[in-house]
Amino acid sequence: MELPSMPAGESLLPAGEMVQLRSRLRRMTQRHDLASVIACAFDHRTRMLPFIYTDLKMVPAGVRAIGAALADIGCEKTRIVLQQWNKNFRPSQMRLDGRIPDLFLVSSMHLHSEACDKLIQDACRIEPDRRPLIIAGGPRMMYEPWQVFGSDPSQPWGADVAVTGEEYVFLSLLEVLLNHRARGESMRSAFLRARDQGALDGIRGLVYSRSSCDDGPAEELVDTGIQRLLGDLDELPHPVLGYGMLEPPGRGEALSASALPASRVRKHCIVSSLVLTLGCRFRCSYCPIPAYNQRQYRQKSGERIADEMRRIAESFGIVTFFGADDNFFNDPPRTLQIVETLARKAREHGRPFCKIRWGTEATVHDTLRMRDHLRVVRESGLTALWLGVEDLTGSLVKKGQDKNKTLEAFRALRENGIQPIPMMMHHDSQPLVTLRSNYGLLNQLQTLRSAGALYTQITMLTPSPGSKSYESMYESGQMIHKVDGRAVAPHIIDGNYVVASEAKRPWAKQLNLLAAYAFFYNPLRMFVALFASRSRIAYSTNDTRPLEETRKYSFSRRIRRRMYLAARAHLVDAGVQLFGMYGLIHTARRTLAWAWHLRRGRIERCTEVPVSRIPMRGVDGGAADHAIPGTPQSSGGSRIRLVQLGRKRAA
Repeated sequence: MELPSMPAGESLLPAGEMVQLRSRLRRMTQRHDLASVIACAFDHRTRMLPFIYTDLKMVPAGVRAIGAALADIGCEKTRIVLQQWNKNFRPSQMRLDGRIPDLFLVSSMHLHSEACDKLIQDACRIEPDRRPLIIAGGPRMMYEPWQVFGSDPSQPWGADVAVTGEEYVFLSLLEVLLNHRARGESMRSAFLRARDQGALDGIRGLVYSRSSCDDGPAEELVDTGIQRLLGDLDELPHPVLGYGMLEPPGRGEALSASALPASRVRKHCIVSSLVLTLGCRFRCSYCPIPAYNQRQYRQKSGERIADEMRRIAESFGIVTFFGADDNFFNDPPRTLQIVETLARKAREHGRPFCKIRWGTEATVHDTLRMRDHLRVVRESGLTALWLGVEDLTGSLVKKGQDKNKTLEAFRALRENGIQPIPMMMHHDSQPLVTLRSNYGLLNQLQTLRSAGALYTQITMLTPSPGSKSYESMYESGQMIHKVDGRAVAPHIIDGNYVVASEAKRPWAKQLNLLAAYAFFYNPLRMFVALFASRSRIAYSTNDTRPLEETRKYSFSRRIRRRMYLAARAHLVDAGVQLFGMYGLIHTARRTLAWAWHLRRGRIERCTEVPVSRIPMRGVDGGAADHAIPGTPQSSGGSRIRLVQLGRKRAA
């Protein structure tokens, strides 16, 4: 089910609203000594192709953005804990500035659900009068916020509130709580009082629980509605602030005495993710992005992006960036404004801009629309572009791509020094190999490899919460519920495992994914790449050092430098093959067992969409915006009883 949209003209915040909110909070936090811990839930069983290695070497943008927002308003006693680096972290053992923090925030994707729930459950073991306010956020909460609220009376646990929106929603919540907080009062106590007085109901983008006992299981969930979106992304706090709050990697359960020093950040984080633009004009049935963005396209200015890259590079030495875009070429005039600014900075200012390299995502169709401007795109520092090819024949989804257009886009990118990286999607009707057509998965991979693809992403079509096809894939029986009596775990619903298929032999589809990766990454290709490299393209041997610096080199040093750059450009292809084989070992180790269970075990399929077992309602008593059809709705009598209880508690 797609998320509903706000009425036309009301989906975006007024210009300057975010800046004013940040200013008000800076004045308020001076009277409050807040300590906060932000945890990024991560299940290490998800480590495989295509994201292995980078999953540990890139700080997720979500937790870093919340940390930057807290630092921006003056809450400098904040620590960001990544379970990627701190696998044994336990919230019940955390102490910051010698005390249990006032706020404990958890961010999670759906595939990390089990790790997220364990963090919240452990935080709930803290004594109620000392327990921090538990706030859950991230992609999982945007579509399925009810999952972080427990309903078992024998084991009560759950977040206090789920944020289903972006930074503005969280900061609005914080503003209300600080207005209600008395001197010496805990943030959780202030939250309960504000909740019972109805002060949270005006903040769109929250889901909170109500029950007859504050420490008991949730009896109903109140949904305050769909968030209003920040239109001008320049109003966001600067992301550089978040890197100063990282918890150092370690094996302990508690927090370190201090955050990771700036001089050591680049050792553990070699790539920085940045939000450049948000939104996509295509409306693929399996993708929740357009509905989440309410059909809006938002971006930062070129000057703001350049400033973010510069400050991160100068402060932490990180010069490689990944744009967290949905479709960077979605709006060519806006895209040109960004890349022309970055290209000008690289020409006029030298370091660090001349050393900055970045990549992002786009569609084949929009890449061809930008064909005449790819030279300036490359001059801006863009060296790799992840392309949503999905299927060369367009039989799975049509986004203006076919074989000829895809190859044309590949040629245009490589001629301008940009490496194209195809993102492919396998589906039930696609065979592994075909003889006289380009329909087979291996046929398409061979075509793309011949066109110059160094790296690729191959996933299986899987239901995505918030997408148009989500309900139908469950109701049609495509989604697997149990295999040999074992339920499908959240950590395997990531596209790398076959969990939704109508094929008679789903295990064969799982083996197809492994065969496709093995076809693309193998010792023979690596050997061939040593002699016929596909990474030696335009600008690949360019020196990133300023010209005035290289002019000072001796003749012999210039020759050695040129030989080094040429060798590096030539060997990248073989290096990527070696890395792909390393990732394939981990992928096979994790997914072969699932293929065996699909082959030998009894498969039980879903017949209905999973919904919240806890009743949900809107603030007006109507249907909740984030509830999937079929979710139980609170009865009027129950709502009246809880409201009366809240008023009595507030009095």
